[in-house]
Amino acid sequence: MKKYALAVLERATKTAAQAAILVIGADQMNALHANWADVGGFALGGFALSVLTSLATSGFGGNGPSATTEHIE
Repeated sequence: MKKYALAVLERATKTAAQAAILVIGADQMNALHANWADVGGFALGGFALSVLTSLATSGFGGNGPSATTEHIE
């Protein structure tokens, strides 16, 4: 269970970083002038969506590895 939780955390952190990059780059703005509340909000939203996706898909797919458990074994 600990390996699974760490894998979910890793995936969610990557998604949060991607969401933050999306917000910063969406308007082709300088990171120094970014609205960091928006960046943080989108990153947190991406994190939550990734965790929920990992939890929702963890029991599906039969005996094969899922996207969230592929490297856990």
